[in-house]
Amino acid sequence: MTLAPDSRPKLPRHIKLRFDEARDSWVLLGPERALMLDEIGAEILRRADGSRSVAEITGELAAEYDAPASDIAADVESFLQDLADKRLLEP
Repeated sequence: MTLAPDSRPKLPRHIKLRFDEARDSWVLLGPERALMLDEIGAEILRRADGSRSVAEITGELAAEYDAPASDIAADVESFLQDLADKRLLEP
């Protein structure tokens, strides 16, 4: 399924976002897989709680990082779409 700016993505019940203290990094944990996240990926996923739209997530990140939303929208959408394609995110 394709994400749209008004989609409200969230992690499925079987996927967890956790901070791995041993690696000092955020990790997305799923059945038989773990994905290391950079700071931005973790910030995006912390906001993907089903209550915010993709556009709202982009706006919050733009404000927090003092960047134009138009500059980061494609990256946010691409990141979320990739996770949705892997069934690590519900659109």
